[in-house]
Amino acid sequence: MSRAVRVNRTGGGIQPSRRAAVLTYAALGVLAVVLLFPIYYTVAGSLMSPQEINSYPPALAPTGVYGANYSAALHSVPLGRQYINSAVVAIAVMLGHLVTATLSAYAFAFLRMPGRRVLFVLFLATMMVPWEAIIIPNYLFMADHHLINSYWALALPFLANGFGTFLLRQAFLQFPAELRDAATIDGAGHGYFLARILLPLSKPALASLAVFAFLSAWNQFFWPLIVTQTPQMQTLQIGINQLRSVDANQPGQVLAGVTLALLPTLLLVAFGQRFLIRGLTAGAIR
Repeated sequence: MSRAVRVNRTGGGIQPSRRAAVLTYAALGVLAVVLLFPIYYTVAGSLMSPQEINSYPPALAPTGVYGANYSAALHSVPLGRQYINSAVVAIAVMLGHLVTATLSAYAFAFLRMPGRRVLFVLFLATMMVPWEAIIIPNYLFMADHHLINSYWALALPFLANGFGTFLLRQAFLQFPAELRDAATIDGAGHGYFLARILLPLSKPALASLAVFAFLSAWNQFFWPLIVTQTPQMQTLQIGINQLRSVDANQPGQVLAGVTLALLPTLLLVAFGQRFLIRGLTAGAIR
């Protein structure tokens, strides 16, 4: 049968597949508009003057670039310092995820030890515990060790995650055990095999985990809110929320802060999309 047509079994005739493709792309286009419009209006609203953004009917595009929203947002609250705080915490959490998940995933994938399956199930079980159930123990630990209002309090509870171990283990299992055996015969130890052979071949999975860890730390709000006490140690998400209370009649300032917070997210998705897809599907087919 030609690829250009398909048999319509219900009607007994032949129907062009092009019509189905057009309908599919039309539906995807409508869905893309629905999903992307909030992002577009956030950026556009951050460039509108107060008269434009408060007009009725609302303007859909700025007539010019009104940069005062960004200047006011940066001066109303210490948004610059909070931006740095969020970046430091997100990078620290990302690196912590990569280190802890790589080592634990390697152990579960290549080391022969008693109780390995049980330990792995326990790792997965940590993903099922609601974060709200461990907030108080984590807070009491930080308070007992005098870590409140510090980078340690913001980053320490998130340096390890069961999802990262699961993701990298599935990626490592794609490589046959004979690869490890051949490296052992050649005199390669665990460290050499992991650093020189396994990790270079697992870049998509590592990139996916890095993006996941960075974004999860970047978008946190509740935990930084309860473990920070000064605006200089608070993160960007808290600063954006504070912009709402500075001047309720200036939504452009809030949208400017949101746009600044969106930049790392958009850049990571734009440049790391192919790694995300390849990494998240690693281990699906062996």
